[in-house]
Amino acid sequence: MATTPKDHAALLEKLRACDVRPTPQREVVLKVILDKRDHPTADEVFARVKSQMPTISLATVYNCLDTLVQCGLVRQVNFERAPTRYCPNLEEHAHFHDETTGKILDVELPADFMARLREVLPAGFDASSIELNFRGSAKPGAN
Repeated sequence: MATTPKDHAALLEKLRACDVRPTPQREVVLKVILDKRDHPTADEVFARVKSQMPTISLATVYNCLDTLVQCGLVRQVNFERAPTRYCPNLEEHAHFHDETTGKILDVELPADFMARLREVLPAGFDASSIELNFRGSAKPGAN
């Protein structure tokens, strides 16, 4: 998928809004995460970026990912003992890990669901974030 001048300007604006210098490396890492939206691992991001920027190192990709997470442009998705994955969906949502295929899917939640979850916290506590993950596999005949 080719980047249009409008897409490029939007990427630059997102980075600048976070007071992050929009380096070519950060731009291409963010772009590959936004383009496919399949919750890639750092190694998968590296492989995709390497095809566009052959001189980039894995360490640079990790640094870019860390910066993008810190400024809130992507989210880390963690499952037990599995590599961290990166999600560009910044809306409150859950994730489903298909244990058969390894795919990670976004699960949209009803608008009041997260508020209801916060209501069950112990008195006097407030959650700054909630990570909700489901594990399983597709039902026979689904998709």
